[in-house]
Amino acid sequence: MAAQNKEVERQMKETKDKMSKQVKVLLLGSGDSGKSTILKQMRLIHKVYFNAQEIEGYRQLVFSNVILGLKALLDAMHEFDFEVSDENKDYLPLFDSFTDLKDGDPFPPQFLEPCAKLWEDPGVKKAYVRGNEAALPENLAYYFADLPRLWKSDYRPTEQDIIRSRARTTGITETVFKLKGHDLHMLDVGGQKSERRKWIHCFQDVTVILFLVSLSGYDQCLVEDKDANQMQDAMAIWDSICHSQWFKTTSLILFLNKTDIFERKVKSSPIKNFFPDYEGATGDVDEGKTYFKRRFLKLSAKSNRQKEREIYTHFTNATDTALLRVVMAAVEE
Repeated sequence: MAAQNKEVERQMKETKDKMSKQVKVLLLGSGDSGKSTILKQMRLIHKVYFNAQEIEGYRQLVFSNVILGLKALLDAMHEFDFEVSDENKDYLPLFDSFTDLKDGDPFPPQFLEPCAKLWEDPGVKKAYVRGNEAALPENLAYYFADLPRLWKSDYRPTEQDIIRSRARTTGITETVFKLKGHDLHMLDVGGQKSERRKWIHCFQDVTVILFLVSLSGYDQCLVEDKDANQMQDAMAIWDSICHSQWFKTTSLILFLNKTDIFERKVKSSPIKNFFPDYEGATGDVDEGKTYFKRRFLKLSAKSNRQKEREIYTHFTNATDTALLRVVMAAVEE
C-alpha cells in the first residue's frame, strides 16, 4: 500500500512538473481577425513545417479561395445592381459548375481565362471597391495578381500563399511549440458567432489570451451577419472577456491586426462614418490606430482589475512573417 501511495505521489509530481512547464495560449477574436494566420506564422517561425498532405490541402484551398472569392464578388455585384460587360457574360455559368479539386488534380484550365477577364471587368472592379459591405475575402487581390503562376501544372503553394489562404475554423485546433524550457500550447478556435459556445471548453488552465482584432474591420460587416460591424463585434467580445470570472488573473495580449489593410483603407473610408466619437483627422493612420487602441484599453479598464494584470498591446500584420517574428519574440518573453 505504501509503495502504491509513493507511486501515485510520484506520478502527481511528474504531472505537476510537466504542467508548470506548459504555457497555454488561447487565440480569441471575431471571425476574420487573423487567428489562424497567426498560428500558421508561428509554425513557420518555430520550424513546425507543413507536411506533404497539408501542402496539398492548401493547394486545393487556394483554388477554392480564388473561385469562391470571385463568386462572392459576382454575388455582391448582384446586390449592388452592377453588371459585368457583355463580352464577359458568357463566362458566368462556369462558376455555377465549380467543384472542389481532388488530390493531385491540376487547376482546371477552363477557369483561367474567365478568372482573368472577370477580375479586369469594370463592374467587378466597382463591386470590389465596396467589398466592406459584403464581407468579401481580403486575399482576392493577392491571388488574382498572380493567376498564371497558380495555374501552372507543377504549382506548389509558397509560404505566403499558405499564409494568405482562408478557411473557416470550426472546432478547436491545438498546436504545440517547443520553446526554451517550456512547451507552448496554442489553441485556435472558430471566431464566428456559431463557434463561440465552444470557447468555454478551452478556459481551464489558460496562461495567456492572445486576442486578435482586425483593425481594417472598422467599416466591415460580419460574414455571418451583414448588419453587424466587425469592430463593434470585436469590442463586445473583448469586453466580455475582460469581465469574465474565468480570466480574473489571466494575462491578456491584444493584437490590433491587419495594419497594412487599415493604412490603405482609412484614406478613402473615414473612421467617423462608423465611429461618430472619433475626433482625429480624416485619413490619419496614426490617430486612427491610437483611437482604437484607446477604445479597447478603456473597455478593459472598466473591470477595475488593472492592478491584477497588465494588458500588452501590439500593432500587427499577421501576413508579414518578419514583423510577426519580432512581435512574437517579445510575447514569448
